[in-house]
Amino acid sequence: MDNARAVLPAQEGGPEDVPGAAPERSGRGRFRRGRRGGSDGGDARGALWRGGRWDPYTLSAVLFCVYAAVSLTRYRRMDSMSWDLGIFEQAVKSYAHLHAPVADLKGPGFNILGDHFSPITALLAPFYRLFPTPVTLLTAQALLFALSVIPVTRVAARLLGRGRGAAVGMAYGLSWGVQRALDFDFHEIAFAMPLLAFSLEAVLRRRWAAAMWWALPLVLVKEDMGASVAMIGVVVLLRTRRGRGADDREGGSEDGAARAYAPALVAFGVAASAWEIRWFIPYFHGPGYDALNHLDGDGALTGHIPAATAVRTLLWILLPAGGLLALRSPLLLVTLPTLGWRCLSHYPENWGTGWHYSAVLMPVVFLALVDAIAALGAVEQDGSSGAVGGGAPGGPRPWQRAGRRARGLTAAVAAGAPAATAGAALALCAQLPVAGLTHRATYTADARTRAVERMLDRIPDGATVESDVGPLGPLVRRTTVYWIGGTQGLAPQYIALADASAWLPDAAGTAGRLHPGVRYAVLAEAGGGVVLRRE
Repeated sequence: MDNARAVLPAQEGGPEDVPGAAPERSGRGRFRRGRRGGSDGGDARGALWRGGRWDPYTLSAVLFCVYAAVSLTRYRRMDSMSWDLGIFEQAVKSYAHLHAPVADLKGPGFNILGDHFSPITALLAPFYRLFPTPVTLLTAQALLFALSVIPVTRVAARLLGRGRGAAVGMAYGLSWGVQRALDFDFHEIAFAMPLLAFSLEAVLRRRWAAAMWWALPLVLVKEDMGASVAMIGVVVLLRTRRGRGADDREGGSEDGAARAYAPALVAFGVAASAWEIRWFIPYFHGPGYDALNHLDGDGALTGHIPAATAVRTLLWILLPAGGLLALRSPLLLVTLPTLGWRCLSHYPENWGTGWHYSAVLMPVVFLALVDAIAALGAVEQDGSSGAVGGGAPGGPRPWQRAGRRARGLTAAVAAGAPAATAGAALALCAQLPVAGLTHRATYTADARTRAVERMLDRIPDGATVESDVGPLGPLVRRTTVYWIGGTQGLAPQYIALADASAWLPDAAGTAGRLHPGVRYAVLAEAGGGVVLRRE
């Protein structure tokens, strides 16, 4: 009974309940749709709201505003965490002008496809052409994350009821993995979030064709996602092997076709990742490509990851999503490729709880939790109806009574899990980026930031600039920017540093040592930063 529908309390309803009619339990333990009641359009629209049909979309809209506020206020304060936003903006800027995706921050003329296989970011090019600013990328990421909330909330409400569905959706939307990704500027994994969520929603609803079609574009997000596509194919195979027959209205008639196509999806995912890693990326990278480079911290091997760190991260991934309950669902197989390459890494940041690496696991573990709770509710229902030893002569045996009590306790825990996960997510928010939105200072740039911005305004459009993290946002859209120390012998026209503490008081001398034979003079100095111009 791993795919039971609406097995927890019926009185809460779900987004599939039709307004104006009470749900009617069918012989299969699901709810049938009633007939639409009433002819007044206003009453029907009100019933839609009361029935929770719009809950997923309302929650998604609210969280979009939260996500956008976190990202855009950080950008306004010139508080970016790394150079990644600049790298992706350079690639999207190239796409927008119909050029190869060059990211000069990785090296002069470096094609970003030689670093990661993420051509899906080209979808942002038309919007960037209209609005050439990193705000476009940050807003797009907030929208993509918010879209992923819709299928998670929708299927949770369908299987568990309206209240529990909203709780799961909120817990997912505010989960630490999502917030850490927002805190770390922009990454291509933003596209993976809705694709994974819609695909696994379709799995839970036994809509196999939709599940596989949603999975296919994942191979364009990043080179490791092909393995995740393969795992979705494996999950489809497992589910269709235990299908409930051709008379099942929600997928049984499609099980045979799914069993035929799922192995092809597995093969496609594996082949896509292998082709991207072994041929495509090395071709654009050029000589010296090392497939393990990112696993070793871009060549800075730092030793094996301590087992305690790995265990801690695994617990952080599972516990906020219902703990060990999610382990009952085969959907967790989809997490294995991401966890696998992180286990192989020698770079601590790849296996910690910071940065963006856990974001793609969040929709999987929360939907696995939904799947597990639904299945546990079905087991309890079957047990209470005598399916497990209830009809034995002389009544149930002691071990059968103990088994029933254990199942009842497990089902009770499962029923309360959505509320618990939502409570845990809200409690953790005090230590996560969303908490910053409660502080007035979050929404304003301080005097130092404004001084650095005025200093950067003195760099003309079209110039070549060598920069640290701070100036990347204001400069990438209008200049050619290189990473400080990464110009590969090219002497840029300007050097811009938001934090020049290691350069002062002799910034010109430090610049001369960085670029022997070239003289630089200080053009402006403000807020602890400095701009130098080549003479």
